[in-house]
Amino acid sequence: MKSKSTVAIVTGASSGIGEATAHRLAVAGYKVYGTSRRGTQSSGQPFEMLPLDVTSDTSVEALVKEVVRSEGRIDLLVNNAGFGVAPGGAEESSIEQAQAIFDTNFFGLIRMTRAVLPHMRQQGSGRIINMSSVLGFLPMPYGALYAATKHAVEGYSESLDHELRTRGIRVSVVEPAYTKTPFDANFLEPDTKLDAYRDARVAVNQRVKEVMATADAPGVVAEVVLKAARAASPKLRYTAGVLAGRLRLLRTYAPVGLMDAGIRKDLRLDAAAR
Repeated sequence: MKSKSTVAIVTGASSGIGEATAHRLAVAGYKVYGTSRRGTQSSGQPFEMLPLDVTSDTSVEALVKEVVRSEGRIDLLVNNAGFGVAPGGAEESSIEQAQAIFDTNFFGLIRMTRAVLPHMRQQGSGRIINMSSVLGFLPMPYGALYAATKHAVEGYSESLDHELRTRGIRVSVVEPAYTKTPFDANFLEPDTKLDAYRDARVAVNQRVKEVMATADAPGVVAEVVLKAARAASPKLRYTAGVLAGRLRLLRTYAPVGLMDAGIRKDLRLDAAAR
């Protein structure tokens, strides 16, 4: 049986941006399948949760097969699953830790994309929305690995959109700034901490906590995802929230030196180094 609804998969939907996005899409009329490692259903949510480990080919293939079996189609994929490493020097994370964050944040996104594309190509239609960040176009000192994964997401998404648009499939990225979610509570600590970075690590952590106090709610990002999903002529990039929009504007038009100095001042890097 073919579903009469527009069918969406949202990865990382157990909390935060993913949960808000799955809820918003469901309220807007989508048939939504949220995913998490446990697949536990949140009480009262208008969408179904299924188990998924985006680092496992077998898990990804099983999830997509189950949705296609149930609904006959997949119209929208929101790649949201990801995690971060707590602020620390790039040197303070091992190769194994770097590989782990890329396996979820970037290769997990690729696994999901490759799994749904045969169905979207057969339909001749589909939308893929990848959760990026302002760190997809800005550096994050003491957050190099996470920023690197989001830069990779941006490059992959832009290339993919060129490949697929003649097949009725469009790809967009959504770029939030700081968002009030449990995301930072689940940070991995750098696994090879060095005394040389201790003062800067403490200073950046403190600054992040200060900014998080006034961060956007995840619903702000969810509204942008819905906008991108519904757009007749979708853009490649959508910022989410006032701060993200301001940073995108500055990155585009501000002199490089001014932007560089602003980043260092905001994170108090030079003061931490003294």
